[in-house]
Amino acid sequence: MIIYKDLITDDEIFSDAYDFKVVDDIAYEVDCKMITIKQGADVDIGANASAEEAEESVEDGMITVNNVVYSFRLQSTSFDKKSYLTYLKGYMKTVKAKLAETNPGRVEAFEKGAQAFAKKIVGGFKDYEFYVGESMNPDGAVLLLNYREDGVTPYFTVWKDGLSEMKV
Repeated sequence: MIIYKDLITDDEIFSDAYDFKVVDDIAYEVDCKMITIKQGADVDIGANASAEEAEESVEDGMITVNNVVYSFRLQSTSFDKKSYLTYLKGYMKTVKAKLAETNPGRVEAFEKGAQAFAKKIVGGFKDYEFYVGESMNPDGAVLLLNYREDGVTPYFTVWKDGLSEMKV
């Protein structure tokens, strides 16, 4: 299994256990699902609840979450367009510097691709929800959550060059 980690914060972002694809050789689109989980511990004290109480307890404690958000403990955050552009400028500069150290041949392609892809993001800015890694480090990757054309299926967009791969 490969876990994709934030290059800056080392937070785990997603793994190859999820369906994903490369977009424009600059970003990954990671497919998500909404799943229902039970909160807290399941404690059986041996009592025999009535049918009504049993029905209620099944619903109590159950929550619906995004499987990628839940699995990798991503944290919701928010941006207005101006603050996102300020963040993105700094983030791109940091990723470019890391690329210059680790993969200098990729820098030019990253600059061209990132500029074009950033324009697409800004053009659809109102459609995105924003998430950061578990550490909540403001300098790290911000994942962009959007929905497919059906309006129901969620997916994340994350900068490909801002991630490192860890084989486990």
